[in-house]
Amino acid sequence: MRDQQVSRLTDISHGPPRERADAARNRSRILTVAAELFSEEGVDSVSLDAIAARAGVGKGTLYRRFGSKAGLAVALLDAQDRELQEKILFGPPPLGPGAGASERVAAFFDGYFDLLDANLELVRLSETTAPGVRYQVGSYRFWQQHLSLLLAEARPGLDAECTAHLLLGMLDADLHHALREGEFSPGRARGALTETIRRVLAG
Repeated sequence: MRDQQVSRLTDISHGPPRERADAARNRSRILTVAAELFSEEGVDSVSLDAIAARAGVGKGTLYRRFGSKAGLAVALLDAQDRELQEKILFGPPPLGPGAGASERVAAFFDGYFDLLDANLELVRLSETTAPGVRYQVGSYRFWQQHLSLLLAEARPGLDAECTAHLLLGMLDADLHHALREGEFSPGRARGALTETIRRVLAG
């Protein structure tokens, strides 16, 4: 059963496309510069012109590679998404295989909350570029499938597929940005999320 789950999730997870060595170096340079500027000045304050200038590339090159600042955000987050996916597929329990389904669900939400908390503005930018864009990326499909499989095991009879979507809604970056603006601390949000997941799993 677990081998089948890993196989299904591996089909969704994928790395970046292969590219020429010079193109890969250029891409890496742009992403490094973007990460530096976002860290120094904040995501909202950094322009594509500033990124292109520090990276030593034309703005047209940056647009062709990433399309927009949101495209840069997606690319920057990709490595972290894939790292979390690798831990889910092959890492130690409870995030990885070997723990009970309920433990793994709780570990996933804890791990994803860490990623979201550390990269909130980048995740928010990547998720708000167009209506529904959050649900179209491969990483979201991976999270949803992972949760569906675990929920079906932990709570037989539950509509696991729909419930997974609804629970992932609690990790929406725009929501967490609004919570912070409303003076709900990340610790308070994590506590409420953890308690909600516990109640769902308890039935």
